Amino acid sequence: MGRLTRRGFGVAAAGAMTAILATGEAGALPAPEDAGRNRKREFRGMWTATVVNVDWPSRPGLPPERQQAELTALLDVAVARRLNAVVLQIRPTADAFWPSRYEPWSEYLTGTQGRSPGWDPLAFAVREAHKRRLELHGWFNPYRVANHTDPGRLTPTHPARVHPGWVLPYGGKLYYNPGLPEVRRFVQDAMLDAVWRYDLDGVHFDDYFYPYPVAGQTFDDTAAYERYGAGFPDRAAWRRDNIDRLVREMAERIKRRKRHVRFGISPFAVWRNRATDPLGSDTRAGVQTYDDLHADTRKWVREGWIDYIVPQCYWHIGFTVADYAKLLPWWAETVRGTGVHLYIGEALYRAGDPAQPAPWQDAAELSRHVALGRTYPEVLGNVYFSAQHVARDRIGAMERVVKDHYPHRARPPR
Repeated sequence: MGRLTRRGFGVAAAGAMTAILATGEAGALPAPEDAGRNRKREFRGMWTATVVNVDWPSRPGLPPERQQAELTALLDVAVARRLNAVVLQIRPTADAFWPSRYEPWSEYLTGTQGRSPGWDPLAFAVREAHKRRLELHGWFNPYRVANHTDPGRLTPTHPARVHPGWVLPYGGKLYYNPGLPEVRRFVQDAMLDAVWRYDLDGVHFDDYFYPYPVAGQTFDDTAAYERYGAGFPDRAAWRRDNIDRLVREMAERIKRRKRHVRFGISPFAVWRNRATDPLGSDTRAGVQTYDDLHADTRKWVREGWIDYIVPQCYWHIGFTVADYAKLLPWWAETVRGTGVHLYIGEALYRAGDPAQPAPWQDAAELSRHVALGRTYPEVLGNVYFSAQHVARDRIGAMERVVKDHYPHRARPPR
C-alpha cells in the first residue's frame, strides 16, 4: 500500500508521492448493525487543504470574488452532505491565509508569497461557516517551511531568511528545527495569532512533526542536540520531548485565553506496532509515529493535553499490514476514560481510485467504516479527506455514507 496521508496527498498533487508500506490484500468483514443512525451529536468533518492548491483555491492568482465563490461552494457542499465542521488549512507552509503579524501571505492565494490577496480569507471563512452552522477549525502545519530547499525563493522578510539558523533542508523540503526553543515559541506565536484574532472553533495540527523518513537522508539537528540534549538517553527521546513540549505548551496557551477553543491533532494512525511495543496496535506498518516522527500520540491522549484526536485510518477493512478493523478498537481503548474525543480520519480520496485495491472500488466501504465505528462508544465522529472529494464523490461513497448514516444534520459533540 502506498502510504498516502494528507501529507502524501499533497505531495502526490505536486507529483512526488513516495510509497512506504508494503502491499496488502483486501479482506472481507460484514457490516455491523448501525444502532446510532439518528445521532443528534456527532463530529462530521471535512478537511479542506490549501497546500499546493489541493482543494482551495483551485489555483493561485484568482480574483477575490472567485476565491470566495469557490470557498462558499465547498461550505455549501458540507451542508448538503449533512456535515457540521470544516477543517481549513490556514498555515500550510510557514505562511498565512490571514494578515499575520508573524509570517507572509501564502503563495497559494496569489501565486507570490507575501503578496496580499486584497481580502481576509480567514475572516470570510469563519463568517460564512458560522452562517451555515458549521464549525471552522484552523488547520496548521507547525514546522514545514517550504516544499523546496532554496531559502532564496522565500520572500526576503520571511522569518526563515531572517533567522537562517532556524531552518534545515530534508527530503527536498525546508523545515523549522523543532529542537530550538526559540523556534518552538515562534511557531506557537505565529499560529496563535490566528486563534487570538478570529472566532475559530478549533486548532488543528496535521501529521507533520519531525518529517517522515526519507531513505539515505539525515535530518541534521546535531548542533541543537549537542546544545539542548543533555539528560536524555538518546536523540530520539530528546526529539520526542521537543514535540511533547510543543503540544503541551500550545494546549496550555489556548486554554489560558480561549477555553472554548478545542485543540485537536490528526496523526498517522499507527503509534507503534505490537511487535515493537506490546501496547501498540496489531499492525505491521512501515511508519510508527513514536519512532519515526517522534510524536508520542498515545501520550498526548493519556495526559489529556489535547481535546480530540483524528487518527488517519486511511486503509480498508481487512488490509493486511494496517487493518481498519484493528486500528479502530486500538484507538477506542487508547482514549477510553481520558475525556479526549476520538474522531476517525477517512480516506474518501481513495474511493473509486483505479490505483487502489478492490475494497476501494466498492461505494459501501466507507459506510462500513462509519457503521463499525458506531459500535464503539468512544468513536464520536469521522473526518473526510478531502473537500474536493466530498464534492465530486467519484463513485458515490460519500453519498452512501450520508444515505446510510446521516439522515439529519447533527451538532458536534460537547
